[in-house]
Amino acid sequence: MRRFKFKSFNKYICTVLAATMLFNSGSLAFATTSEELKKQQKELEKEQKELEKKQDALESEKRSSQSGLNSANQNISAIEGEQAEIQAELDAANEELVGLLTSIDLIQADITDTEEKIVQTQAEYDEAKALEEELYEAMKKRIRYMYEKGELTYAELLLQAQSFDDLLNKAEYVESLYEYDRTKLGEYVAAKNAAEEYGDQLAEAKSELETSKYELEEEQKYTETVIANYKKKYANFDVQLAKAKQDAAVYSAQLQKQTSEIKELQAKIDSKEAEVKKTKKAADEAASKEAEEAAKKKAAEEASKKAAEEALAKANTDEDDEDDDDADTDTDSASAGNASDSSSSKSAEPAAPTGSATGQSIANYACKFVGNPYVAGGTSLTNGADCSGFVYAVYQAFGISVPRSSYAQAAYGKAVSYENAQPGDVIYYGGHVAIYLGGGRIVHASTARTGIKYENATYRTILTIRRFI
Repeated sequence: MRRFKFKSFNKYICTVLAATMLFNSGSLAFATTSEELKKQQKELEKEQKELEKKQDALESEKRSSQSGLNSANQNISAIEGEQAEIQAELDAANEELVGLLTSIDLIQADITDTEEKIVQTQAEYDEAKALEEELYEAMKKRIRYMYEKGELTYAELLLQAQSFDDLLNKAEYVESLYEYDRTKLGEYVAAKNAAEEYGDQLAEAKSELETSKYELEEEQKYTETVIANYKKKYANFDVQLAKAKQDAAVYSAQLQKQTSEIKELQAKIDSKEAEVKKTKKAADEAASKEAEEAAKKKAAEEASKKAAEEALAKANTDEDDEDDDDADTDTDSASAGNASDSSSSKSAEPAAPTGSATGQSIANYACKFVGNPYVAGGTSLTNGADCSGFVYAVYQAFGISVPRSSYAQAAYGKAVSYENAQPGDVIYYGGHVAIYLGGGRIVHASTARTGIKYENATYRTILTIRRFI
């Protein structure tokens, strides 16, 4: 019994000490009455509410921060979208600038080549003209000398011959004089023709130079406008412009090399085509000659046969009449057959082109205006057009609307390679456009001197080829 009480007392002491430590750690006084406990309860509830308020405040701050974060993320997304849009615009601007600057580089290169061509052609023309004048003066001196010496004409010299031997001697002399004069005259004519040819080349080169300078001026004006607009829009556009110039220089060099390679290949194709035509012509001539010989042989056989029939007819008059009737019948039959063949041939004639909008029909239509004038800024196929105005008007005739300027046409439609180019495609040379005819040929409004004419497709560096239909 005592032992039990001692244990219970120890348990009580431990509980009291634990409770005292607990309340002391919570800064609360040990309550012994119900009122004190209620008071402590209220204080604890008050502290709980304050903690809950703090929790609510923290939750509110968290929500506010989350809202701010969401807003910031949206702003970042918007900024990233704007940056992507600006970058896309910059890329498009760079692409446009590279094209324009490349075009300007190519036109300037063409101008340089044309200026060098003018210098060379001028020298060749001066040389040919000097030779022409020299030969002309020599001929005038000979004529003057013959007149002053009273030399007779070739015919009069021959008529003065006293004998047959004298006639032969004078004939040999006349022949030598004639050969000499003919040679000198031939030299003069050749020199004159050469001078005229070089003169035409020189005039054409000067006209081409004038047109190229006009095209360069138009291209530069448009490029300056584009650059000014982009400079207003983008702060660091000068860096973009410098890069575009570098890219354009590289691209221009590549295009010049590629066009040179295409030109060499086209020359080989033209040479091979000339060989084929030459061989075909020889074959056709041989076949024609064989047919002619066969026709002669047949005619001779028929003539021989007819002579035999006529001889037989003289011996028998009745048979002759019958032969005549048969011949008439045969002739009528042959005539009827020929008329039938003629009628059949006429009905088999191909129909005229309808003018539908195909590449070939567009190319064929464009060729109808070869020889018409070149007029800067013009769009008339009869009264005059410039290069882009010519393309514009030809397509307009088929109800197809295309841009008016050459640099706009260079970005219109679909790009195709030279090897896949078809009649009706538009070739852009940088400031200049032409309609492709196929076979390495173009038709274009060239210069004020030559007007609308045919040309080799690789006569200048090709920048791009566009297909509008």
